[in-house]
Amino acid sequence: MTVRVRYPPSPTGLQHIGGVRTALFNYLYARVTGGTFVLRIEDTDQTRYDAEGVEDLYETLTWLGLKWDEGPKVGGDFGPYIQTERSGLYTSYAEALLESGHAYRAYDTQEELQAMRDAGKEYDRRFRDLSPEQHAEWEAKGIPSVVRFKVPLDGSTGISDVVYGDISWENQDIPVDPILMKSDGLPTYHLANVVDDHLMEITHIMRGPEWLPSAPLHVLLYEALGWEPPIYCHLPLVVGDDGQKLSKRHGATRVLEFRQKGYLPEAIINYLARVGWSYDDKTEIFSLADLERIFSLDKISKSPATFDYKKLDWINGHYIRELSVDALYERILPFLQADGLVDTPASSEQEAIVRGAVPLIQERLKHLTDATQQLRFLFVDPVDFDLSEMIPKKLDAAATVKIFEQIVPMVRAIADRTDEENEEIFRAQAAELETKLGNVLMPLRVAISGSRVSPPLFGSIRQLGGEEAAMRAERALRRLKETL
Repeated sequence: MTVRVRYPPSPTGLQHIGGVRTALFNYLYARVTGGTFVLRIEDTDQTRYDAEGVEDLYETLTWLGLKWDEGPKVGGDFGPYIQTERSGLYTSYAEALLESGHAYRAYDTQEELQAMRDAGKEYDRRFRDLSPEQHAEWEAKGIPSVVRFKVPLDGSTGISDVVYGDISWENQDIPVDPILMKSDGLPTYHLANVVDDHLMEITHIMRGPEWLPSAPLHVLLYEALGWEPPIYCHLPLVVGDDGQKLSKRHGATRVLEFRQKGYLPEAIINYLARVGWSYDDKTEIFSLADLERIFSLDKISKSPATFDYKKLDWINGHYIRELSVDALYERILPFLQADGLVDTPASSEQEAIVRGAVPLIQERLKHLTDATQQLRFLFVDPVDFDLSEMIPKKLDAAATVKIFEQIVPMVRAIADRTDEENEEIFRAQAAELETKLGNVLMPLRVAISGSRVSPPLFGSIRQLGGEEAAMRAERALRRLKETL
């Protein structure tokens, strides 16, 4: 059997973590089996259609490197891959179900249906067993009709799921005679989904657990149409740290929001693969190429999978540290430009500063966006920082001034020496002043960067330039003296 899997989102919103985890698992199974990954857009619910959602879908999958083999933009032998472009196909299958007695036309008005819902009642199947004469009478009234599926009134329906095993439902517990074709001539999700999966020869349906209750209805539809159902594999739920379904209250859920927050696509792929799947109990880092080789369905968990932002941050930091200087420069440059620190395009001077600073901050980054805060002082003079930040613990302003008066004349030459030479010189100066090295360097760090936390001091001054660093140090000393 040649594996064919699909990711069929409804473009009613933006791509979120749970949906993309489903896309990833489908993609990986196609790659590991040498199968086909199909992208299909299920847009039959035109009342909720969102054109931005379609573009967000394409952009998200492209950013993550999940290339679809068939679908919109790339084509394929089973197209079209947008359901509204296939609307003529569904009518014939609805008619086939009517002719075989597995479906019927219903003429309820929206007001009547709303009255049933308001009364807390299920649909009453009033049109299920009309005689041909009664049907003709209703047709003559010109009331728009829908096509409803005849769910069996007794018995049970089951599936054998790859993850959850054998599951069975009593037919009386399946939603009462759901609509297959709406009065506007478009199919509902249930009919379109089943017809498309069959016509596109989908072999495995891998989807979120929220679709598990739909499985018995879909199996009944397959049986009514005389088709063999595909293999089902319902994935574990993605939850927040409180055990509830992942939502906005847990943080970012739209995938491209993670890009805006400075996550690498490699980190998102690596982490998402581990949300509900494990290779072993120790391996944490997987490239996409690794996953395309080792992914397997038998290692998918049944239990809900917790989305751990701390673990994602750790993985993101790992991938940042693995980048070359040139690659990390290219990744952080757009964030520096968006923050107004660097021109678009960057000047040769700005490029030199950032490239030189990359090795100083690479080990300190959890997110690409961290670079803007860590490198801001190289482009924006922190003239108004809080002077109290310059004063070391256990010292006062007067003691700090005495130390800093000895340090300021040494600043200009820092950029011309190696870090080792600078450390030796400043350590000797601290010993002469009978104080700790930190009491010498910390006031200088604040004077240069405006903060007690910055990239390595000597390297920072080298990127800033000796003249600029000396000017900042001299100004800070004057300001500090004015407080005495």
